[in-house]
Amino acid sequence: MKNITLFVITTSLLSFSLSSTVNEATIHSEKIILGSGCFWGAEKGYEALPGVIDAVSGYADGNGIRPTYREITKLKNKFNVNNHAEVVEVTYNKNIISTEKLLMHFFESHDPTQINRQGNDIGTQYRSIILYSNEEQKRIIESVVQTFQTLLSNEGYGVIATSVKPIEKFYMAENYHQDYIAKNPNGYCPDHSTGVKFAKTNEPSLIDNSELLKEKKIIVIEAEGFCPYCEKFNVNVVNNYDGDIPVIFRFAHQLEGLEIDSPTWATPTILFLENGKEVFAHQGYLNPKEFYQALGYFKLGDSEAYRVAFEKGTDARFCKEYEIFKDTPDGIFVDKLSGAPLFDTKDRFNSSTGWLSFTKPIEGSVYSMPDNSYGMRRTEIRSVTSDIHLGHVFSDGPNGMPRYCINATVLEFKQRSSET
Repeated sequence: MKNITLFVITTSLLSFSLSSTVNEATIHSEKIILGSGCFWGAEKGYEALPGVIDAVSGYADGNGIRPTYREITKLKNKFNVNNHAEVVEVTYNKNIISTEKLLMHFFESHDPTQINRQGNDIGTQYRSIILYSNEEQKRIIESVVQTFQTLLSNEGYGVIATSVKPIEKFYMAENYHQDYIAKNPNGYCPDHSTGVKFAKTNEPSLIDNSELLKEKKIIVIEAEGFCPYCEKFNVNVVNNYDGDIPVIFRFAHQLEGLEIDSPTWATPTILFLENGKEVFAHQGYLNPKEFYQALGYFKLGDSEAYRVAFEKGTDARFCKEYEIFKDTPDGIFVDKLSGAPLFDTKDRFNSSTGWLSFTKPIEGSVYSMPDNSYGMRRTEIRSVTSDIHLGHVFSDGPNGMPRYCINATVLEFKQRSSET
């Protein structure tokens, strides 16, 4: 039985938390219950499969008998048709392992033609059984059974005796049965597989993640099928993002070589990586404000730029960035997080205040709101894309124009090319 932990940012720098609650996400996890004889070895086998989130030993498909190991193993219940079966409840990520591949492992790891037994383990508790949770699983089960029956018949085996039913109730087995093989390395569960194998399908070639092992990257895990929340994230966030930390898309099975701690069974899942190692992550949709707060911490850390952007701080007069940006070549100043153009050097002037000053922003790039902090009445300026604090606008610009007083620490500069 695997332990799963969702990782949460716990830093005072952030005014919000990337909660462990998964909201607005497409959940790609499903449950299926599989019985193939002794559950000890079966549980260990499922846990070893990439894409299996959890495997729990238990009892199911009984009636009128207490779901305990002591009760189902009593002699009087050995051939009782109402006895519970030893089963494993498998929770799996369909984005990594398909229902079909999980069932292929199930059939290859025992003899499904035996009735109420596996080798010398005899009794109804050892029957071969599949309990499905939805009609799509049922359809796949029927297809896999048909395929494997042909393979078994070709090798001289009889008819598959596996029961296929919908899930009604699952009872978790006693604690000492969970992870039994791991707890008892000298214990064993016999292998009763037939040796008959499914034809191996061509596995997709591993994707090259070598570039993701360098510097900072943002990985968006998307669905192989339709995911409305992925689309929503792309439209509201990604399509408006032009920052210098690359956003790369991957499926959950394409994370080879990366150090990922968080579960990947929900899409979108947004991973913030540095040198191929997860710094933090979030499962589910992030709105633009949440995304840029996370990105702000990821890119800026504990810095003056972070405090200006998210705590409405103010640069020191004639700060280092001001001295760099006051005399740049022709070009534009962009949002330090989103990369969106904010101000043009054509509108820059020297106000002798020690802060960058412009007569106007690039159209549609900023918005204003009242700021009555510190006993003053001012007009705050914020970025439309990232919603970070940029500065204030005053009415004392040249020739009666406004003066946009902007903090240099939240800007980056891009020189205009000769073609534009």
